[in-house]
Amino acid sequence: MKIHRGIVIASIMAAFLSYSNIYAANEYSLEDLYRIALEQSERIKISEEDLYIAERGKDKAVSVLFPKLSAFGSYTRYDKDKFSSTGAVIQPEDSTSWGLRLDQSLSLSGREITAFKISKEYIEKSKYDLHAVKEAYIFNVASTYYDVLRTKKAVEIAKSNFDRLTKHRDAAAIRLKVGEVTKTDLLRAEAELSGARAELVKSENNLKLTKAVLARVAGLSGDYDVKETAGSKQDTVDNLDSFKQTAFAERAELKVVELQKKIAEEQVGYSKGAYWPTLSIEGVYTKKDENPASTFLNKESIYGGIKLNFPFFEGGLRKAEVAEAEAKKRQSGLVYDDLKKTIGIEVENAYLDFQTQKGVLKSLEDQLAFARDNYNSVSRQYQFGLANSIDVIDANTLLITSERQLADAAYNYQLALIRLQRVTGQMLKTAAAKAQGGQH
Repeated sequence: MKIHRGIVIASIMAAFLSYSNIYAANEYSLEDLYRIALEQSERIKISEEDLYIAERGKDKAVSVLFPKLSAFGSYTRYDKDKFSSTGAVIQPEDSTSWGLRLDQSLSLSGREITAFKISKEYIEKSKYDLHAVKEAYIFNVASTYYDVLRTKKAVEIAKSNFDRLTKHRDAAAIRLKVGEVTKTDLLRAEAELSGARAELVKSENNLKLTKAVLARVAGLSGDYDVKETAGSKQDTVDNLDSFKQTAFAERAELKVVELQKKIAEEQVGYSKGAYWPTLSIEGVYTKKDENPASTFLNKESIYGGIKLNFPFFEGGLRKAEVAEAEAKKRQSGLVYDDLKKTIGIEVENAYLDFQTQKGVLKSLEDQLAFARDNYNSVSRQYQFGLANSIDVIDANTLLITSERQLADAAYNYQLALIRLQRVTGQMLKTAAAKAQGGQH
């Protein structure tokens, strides 16, 4: 019996450990969410396909630099053969011909080389586009993650508030029985408790909604939970100018526009190349058979040729293309200047928000400590008849307000720090390092 009991206990423990592992597997930290989002996001995969398309565009540009080799063949059948009065074949009964052709056509302006350079720059642009998409996406993941933590904290605060008001209602009921308070105190406590119950239900439903949004954003499935990552505090930060310089050097969006500006400049040269003539070189090998064969049939021949094509007039097409390319060049310069100013404002906004949240956090921590001590004191005074129900309700209202404000400030501080990384172009680098660290 003891052996059997030990086996049962061991089985129960194994099942419990298995259940714990399953539960742990469905609990995600911010680093886990970063890793999952980078692997499963459809938006990121779409941008990766754009990069693949740009690489194939380079292959197409390279192919123009190589000569084209083609084969050809034909068979002709006539209704009848014809002969001249001397017996020479005028029209054979059938004829067969085939051969190989080698062609190469290049512009004397080097447009093909320019197109190859542009294709390589499009690859770099697509890489920066992918970087920007990843960074924007994981920032969205982080924002949603902190929304879930915020609503989880709201549920905890609502439960604590419900428990406190339940105790206060019970205390009011006891004091009413002994005649120390009037029924108004009990009714007020019941009303506050009903409001706390409604707030708890609202908070729990809000938590379900934010978790559903996070599941959609990060690509999660099934029931899950999130665990709070140890927040980092950054007491000393660089000055605003240093952050702006970092953003101007690291922001992928700015690098994309900078490359677009360079591509637009090269497109002007590419369009002007249409004014230059095109040189074409060909080499051909042919073989021909006829039945019956004529006396003068040339069965095999090899020849080469050079052509120079110089279009003088095309209805103003080339002029319009050059003007369009120059306008796009000017436009890309304006876009670059505009984006640089926008990024500067984004950095300043994120920097000031971070400084605000850092300053607010310490004050709210002190406020919560005072509010908690105040509630405990008033609650004890009420039990001994030294305070009334309104005093308790007011103290509880101050406490729950302080708890909510501190929770919001704590998560806003972490999000402000992440936003500062995002606007300076450092977020993806930091997130990738955290995701790799979490994986190990």
